[in-house]
Amino acid sequence: MVTTPLPDAPSRLPWSAVWVLSVTQIISWGSTFYLIAVLIAPLERELGWSRDAIVGAFSVSMVLSGMMAVPAGMLIDRHGGRAVMGCGSLAAAATLAAMSQTSSLAVFYALWIALGIVMATILYEPAFTVIAASFGTHARRGITTLTLAGGFASTVFWPLTQFLIASLGWRHALLVLALFNFAICAPLHLWLLPRRAARLPSPRDASAAPPQRLRDIVLTRMFLLLALAFAGNMLAFSALSVHLIPLLNERGFTMADAVWLAALVGPMQVAGRVGEMTVGRRWRATQIALIALALLPLALVILSGAGARVALVIAFITCYGASNGIMTIARGSIPVELYGHERYGAVNGALAAPVLAARSLGPFIASLVWSAAGGYDAVVWTLFAIGIGALASFGAALRK
Repeated sequence: MVTTPLPDAPSRLPWSAVWVLSVTQIISWGSTFYLIAVLIAPLERELGWSRDAIVGAFSVSMVLSGMMAVPAGMLIDRHGGRAVMGCGSLAAAATLAAMSQTSSLAVFYALWIALGIVMATILYEPAFTVIAASFGTHARRGITTLTLAGGFASTVFWPLTQFLIASLGWRHALLVLALFNFAICAPLHLWLLPRRAARLPSPRDASAAPPQRLRDIVLTRMFLLLALAFAGNMLAFSALSVHLIPLLNERGFTMADAVWLAALVGPMQVAGRVGEMTVGRRWRATQIALIALALLPLALVILSGAGARVALVIAFITCYGASNGIMTIARGSIPVELYGHERYGAVNGALAAPVLAARSLGPFIASLVWSAAGGYDAVVWTLFAIGIGALASFGAALRK
């Protein structure tokens, strides 16, 4: 693989925004996206809702999150992240508090729809836009550092939320998560993020295309194939992120063991990002993405034969977590590498929209396959096929 040295970064970069976002991303991801995995079982027991219905609410929320990705990115391009992410955290707190009081499936869906819109303003896509606006062509450094912290979201919040549910019940657990967003994330976003992110006067990367209209970018063959590859990869990852704990439970692990094994995904994501920061920093983001996309099908092959053997499950989690850890950086860095940073928020939002839609479909498709097949083996092989398709699509996008 041919490596290309990255340009030296200026001695002073606006790292304060990265440190703020490192804290808030752990809480934001842990209390919203990763919530559903530990909420399924108590909702099934107490309210009698089916797994398909519960996961369907999460899937709908991801559709809304994808639809809002471009508007959120454009707002941050124009106005900075302080108001957008700050208001998003307040809205997350209000939505989680309201969810703690519901016993109606229709209201549950409405609240997840609201939470989907909120997630478009508080998760990685808006955070990456804040960093890209401030770091310019050096955005990959800030994004990598941020995702090192963000990788611990599931590690912290799956066990924490499970503990809160076991100790307080799921309703009071949601109130605690709402408090985290209100008392920690909202003040940090509103007070410490840049009011308007000043763009660095750094030169455009030599490989980046000249400024184009968003319409002209998204209709190109390369963009469409990239979007297809990222969407397929995310569909497989999101399906497993929601179903991993029930899958391990089905394989014979206790719920407690399934939770701690699933919590290892976070450290493996971080390990992948450390590798990207050290060994991988000599390669372009597109080259790193190829490795990450190949790791996911490999992980699924391991999972298919793992059964209840802890060593093989850990091997699966290592490949699975590292793949997503690296891909998170690649998805945030590739728009800068290929299209420049001047319109990063809009371009990244357009690329993120199908990814977030796939994030919504993944858990629901996995639920349907699980229901039809009566087990998770068919789910694993379905996701393997999708992962292979994503790898092939990305390779085709890079061919001239």
